[in-house]
Amino acid sequence: MARNIDKLIINSPHEEPKQYWFYDRENRDFHIRDGRRPAGYVMATPNSRAFDDPGIFVEIDLVNKIRPRVKAWREAGYSGVTGITKRLLEHWQDPEERRDRRFFFCQLEAIETLIWLTEAPDADKVGIDIRGDGGGFERWCSKMATGSGKTIIMAMIITWNFLNKVTNPTDARFSKYALVVAPGLTVKSRLHVLYPANEENYYEEFNIVPASLMDKLRQGKIVIHNWHSLAWDTQDKIDAKIKKKQLRSVDKRKHREISGEAYIKQVLGEMSSARNVIVLNDKAHHAWRVNPEAAGKYIRTGSERQCGRGNYLGGRIRQNSQAERYFEMFRYVSNTFFAFG
Repeated sequence: MARNIDKLIINSPHEEPKQYWFYDRENRDFHIRDGRRPAGYVMATPNSRAFDDPGIFVEIDLVNKIRPRVKAWREAGYSGVTGITKRLLEHWQDPEERRDRRFFFCQLEAIETLIWLTEAPDADKVGIDIRGDGGGFERWCSKMATGSGKTIIMAMIITWNFLNKVTNPTDARFSKYALVVAPGLTVKSRLHVLYPANEENYYEEFNIVPASLMDKLRQGKIVIHNWHSLAWDTQDKIDAKIKKKQLRSVDKRKHREISGEAYIKQVLGEMSSARNVIVLNDKAHHAWRVNPEAAGKYIRTGSERQCGRGNYLGGRIRQNSQAERYFEMFRYVSNTFFAFG
């Protein structure tokens, strides 16, 4: 038993965690447990007013079901994946290719989980029900610790999709078109490393794409937007905001309203005619969607308050039936080891 943690880091970042610090909430004490920390979160104890309330740990059952299945699938050799996917997975873990820059376990598990959900045999996923919001596309979230390399995962997602789609154009599971949504102008500029033509692109910088496949990657198209530029209102609302001087400094709208079709062309540009677009929502902790089971609890006045970034973008893309899958990169700050969920 150890009332104070004398050694915070007790696992290698390149391997699955083998032990973790367990907090005994009854005795307010820490001790090391073997195995991996269950995925979950801490919520305040109901009716507690204590300043040092230890809270209640709530496990995320779905994540804890998926983790061992992905592990078994990995150890069995990634059954069901395409030849391109298998080549990428081997490339990302090849010791000869990773002499200088090994990927973290959490990064590999994140992309493996997304691949497993897409390509693993259906028999492997029996009982795994990822609830949606009733919309026309799937929303998957990768929850990773701050500093664990989410932009690299975004580059992996793009690589996996683009190379598979270019290799097999008829495979509807993949896309060679990606819309990346950033929470602000600063982050947007940092995400330019996702453009294959960028001199500092991550595909070559982190050896994500085998050199012989870079030409295939460049056949895909990527659009990166700051989410504020997507929030178009009706002309009456635009005029009212201009009159009240309520438009944000990043809002470049003028006195005109555009149709849904024109909006899509403006946002997606050359990709506007594509029928299969993946959307990557960076820093997804800035976005929220109304809980369908809590109708009426979070309704506030004003169109911007009715829908967060996820809601607005989801509505617009769904309206035009172009999004196939929606990935969210969600960060969290933790004083413990990382978790994917």
